[in-house]
Amino acid sequence: MRWTIDLFGKLLAPASRRFKADLQQPQLAQERVQRQIFKSLLASEYGKSLGISETTAWDEIPIVEYTDLAPWIDRQRAAKINLLSPEPVIFYERTSGSSSAAKWIPYTKSLRQSFSAMFGIWAHDLITNGCKFTTGRVYFCVSPQLGQSASNETPGLADDSEYLDGWLRWFLRPFLVSVPGVNRLSAAEFKHQLCSALLVAENLEIISIWSPSFLTVHLDYIATHRDRLRTELAGKISADRSQLLTEPEIPWMQLWPQLKLISCWDNANAADRADYLRSLFPQVLVQGKGLLATEAPMTIPLIAARGCVPIVDRVLFEFIDSTHQIRKLTELEIGKIYTIIISQLGGLYRYKIGDRVRVTHYYLNTPCLEFVGRDRSISDLVGEKLQSEFVGDAIASLGDLGANFQSLVPARQPQEHYVLLLDRTNLEITEIIDRLEAALTRSPQYHHARSLGQLTPLEVLVSPHIPEIALLARQNDPQQAHVRWGDIKHQLLANKPIGDDLLARLRLVGIGDRG
Repeated sequence: MRWTIDLFGKLLAPASRRFKADLQQPQLAQERVQRQIFKSLLASEYGKSLGISETTAWDEIPIVEYTDLAPWIDRQRAAKINLLSPEPVIFYERTSGSSSAAKWIPYTKSLRQSFSAMFGIWAHDLITNGCKFTTGRVYFCVSPQLGQSASNETPGLADDSEYLDGWLRWFLRPFLVSVPGVNRLSAAEFKHQLCSALLVAENLEIISIWSPSFLTVHLDYIATHRDRLRTELAGKISADRSQLLTEPEIPWMQLWPQLKLISCWDNANAADRADYLRSLFPQVLVQGKGLLATEAPMTIPLIAARGCVPIVDRVLFEFIDSTHQIRKLTELEIGKIYTIIISQLGGLYRYKIGDRVRVTHYYLNTPCLEFVGRDRSISDLVGEKLQSEFVGDAIASLGDLGANFQSLVPARQPQEHYVLLLDRTNLEITEIIDRLEAALTRSPQYHHARSLGQLTPLEVLVSPHIPEIALLARQNDPQQAHVRWGDIKHQLLANKPIGDDLLARLRLVGIGDRG
């Protein structure tokens, strides 16, 4: 299949050359995409409601979040009309919301072309500068929407290839390792069928996923259910590969001897899990993903760049600095951290997406951006993207807890999960766990992570000493050194994982339980 891979690289080469030229002159590329986006806004019902005219300055357009656009999107979905963009919506994709359980992102043809362009540039870079692929077999997963057949909500993508244009889907389909009928499967069914498909794919070369924990939980499933999988796959996998599944420590590299690339998150909260994958697959390139959201592709890793460059020709970028000033892409300083505002070709204009990035260096004339975390109101261990407003509503749904101190914090040990810290409570701990889990699983991303085992059940700890221990820990944090004791406030939702030592201290003083 090498000649097919080479042909694919040649088909992608012209677009990659144009993108590299845009990286040489990012300001011109950004001005070009800004004109295109402004033209769309000017012709939209949303733009007319804002009084946008040809003389409107860009900085007069309001900066918005999803909650500001939700009424427009709800009207679009209900009436099947186009309000945010004159271009027709071809589908809606679901992701987590802030004050509601889900948000729906409209996709136009132009927005989908942005994802296709990003994929094409990435694929061309890997083919020409990276691994020497020979089979091209790839498992490509963004975020499977499980169990949609039992839901009355609007279905999103049937499979992840639908992020791409038709010709790309057609070209890639023979190479894809996939699970048929994903949106009709339960989490347990999906996990079993995916593990079976991966085991059958002896010539697998590429695994592209979101969180590294997505792969580790499936490797754990294979190890735990190896006897059943060996029986079911008899005749579908070789005797030698079946024998590998009987070894006390499964030699994963021998199981997939042609695996060359794992693409996944490898920074912020995902760094440790990505390093764990590197230890399991020492001969495989574990490449960190660029910044990719349901709303838009934002950055892409390039081997020559030694980092991630922004998609300068498809998305307009603005940045909020530490002084709350708005900066253009070409005004960013190395080492500084910024919050991203995007404008894209699907109807989102000056949209504060909640991601923060650090400028690591410049490639050609374009800054390379490293994801450092979500906005401080968001916690994201494995892709669950819990937001403070949503968590506040979930805790409020429990009724009168009788607690003065309450904080939901992410934890990594013994596996990623959330811990609810309380100083006291009127309710039974088991009742709190059951009801809060039910409330949190209204978030599709949290539900997905729990269903696949990327997140383990909620933990609740109760003690009158918890507030003092938690606040002392924050006071001892170097980042809090300048803050006076009386000014330290606990967070309803913490956005950084709690330290193992601190969690151990809290468990010692608290009465607790796990779901």
